[in-house]
Amino acid sequence: MDSLQDQYDEAMYDYSTGDFDAAIAKFQAMLAEDPLYFDAQLSLGMAYYRKGDYASAIAEGHKAEKLNPKEQLVHTNLSLFYMKSGDKKTAEHHGLQARIASWREPAPPAGAASSNPELDMAKPNPTPVRVPEKFPEMPWKKKPPVGSGGTLAH
Repeated sequence: MDSLQDQYDEAMYDYSTGDFDAAIAKFQAMLAEDPLYFDAQLSLGMAYYRKGDYASAIAEGHKAEKLNPKEQLVHTNLSLFYMKSGDKKTAEHHGLQARIASWREPAPPAGAASSNPELDMAKPNPTPVRVPEKFPEMPWKKKPPVGSGGTLAH
């Protein structure tokens, strides 16, 4: 059996070629295997939308929202789905939620495994500033040696 990622890639191929029924069947099969597969859930809603089934798109969009309520794309999609279904007020609500989500740090989806440190974004690693025990001499502040006649001749 193919991995979930391979299955997802195949479903996305069907989606991209306009075979929405095949894509929907594959997304549903993936979600039966792993109900927390966020990308499959999000894509399932979009496949229903492309097919013109706005009620199913909205239902699947809300399932994606439960998995990752602060994800910008979830609310962007829901706004689109509601607008196409004729519910402008709810569409505007999700449009606002999408804008608010864009201001946040990305949140991991619900049920996500502990983060893999190798996949985390690199964080700045400030090098500590080393302060010398004694600051270097400042030649412009040096006094002339005593007895050198530090005065200029006229």
